Amino acid sequence: MNSQVEDLIARITQAYVARSGPTPLEYSSSLSSLLGCEVHLKCEHLQPTGSFKIRGASNKIRILSPEQRRHGVTTASTGNHGKAVAYAARAAGVSATVYVAADAAPAKLEGIRALGAELVIIDGLSLDAELKAREAAATQGKTYISPYNDLDVVAGQGTLGVELLQQLPDMDAVFVSVGGGGLIGGTGTALKAARTNIDMVGVWPQNSVCMLRALEAGAIVPVEEQPTLSDGTAGAIEPGSVSFPICQHVVDHRITVSETEIASAMRRLAQSDHWMVEGSAGVALAGLVQHASAWRGKKVVVVVCGRNISLESFLSAVSPA
Repeated sequence: MNSQVEDLIARITQAYVARSGPTPLEYSSSLSSLLGCEVHLKCEHLQPTGSFKIRGASNKIRILSPEQRRHGVTTASTGNHGKAVAYAARAAGVSATVYVAADAAPAKLEGIRALGAELVIIDGLSLDAELKAREAAATQGKTYISPYNDLDVVAGQGTLGVELLQQLPDMDAVFVSVGGGGLIGGTGTALKAARTNIDMVGVWPQNSVCMLRALEAGAIVPVEEQPTLSDGTAGAIEPGSVSFPICQHVVDHRITVSETEIASAMRRLAQSDHWMVEGSAGVALAGLVQHASAWRGKKVVVVVCGRNISLESFLSAVSPA
């Protein structure tokens, strides 16, 4: 085990001790019967902010110094991370500014505003928002909280893995939708520190595969993005992101899914378990559906990572063409 992995595991352990509590792991009898494997759903959509992002955001704000708290924090987001930072900052009495690209989902922007954060909308892509937010934070003396390029944020996400080890210690595989790599990186690090034979399965929408192409190339490379239902995983990766080498270490299998498959998985979750989830949650289940035969008879976890989608957008996505 190298020193970087040991450091991340130590951060995850500290974050786990300070976390607010676990989310449920629910066995889905309907999906298990349909797919031929034992399907367990990790209910991150039941987090207070509607996604797993609260883990990393709250951990980062927890460890701010008194001086950093006085100056406030700045972040960039496609929505869920911004909402999580706004929530955690408000609870800690810290001011927060969130940069977003103009094409961010309106429902997610409303959630950020409702939590009292200052919202800065910029023209450009999500990576442009990240770079501008980082620059503004440096100029204003604020702490920048990256959605994925921050070891303390990744460690916060890794608490999910510690919970899974307690809830289902004999799991065979975990399916995770991948954007910047913080969730699968942190979760995978925690799981593999205990059991190296747990398979971490990364799933990407075909329209947004930045981390996938980086893993294939062995370096972060430019990738052209297309619109996707999985807006929570969309966007490029910052050069030099700490999440990239972590993903190189923990991701065992790579799957891409189409927009049709994502919508079908969202509809399937609504039918089987009566949950209305966002596209990024559909991505992970779509990956399992696509490769279910490879996991027949196995114990599989699907991370249901978020629910922040408007009713109109959900109905549009799941309605038959």
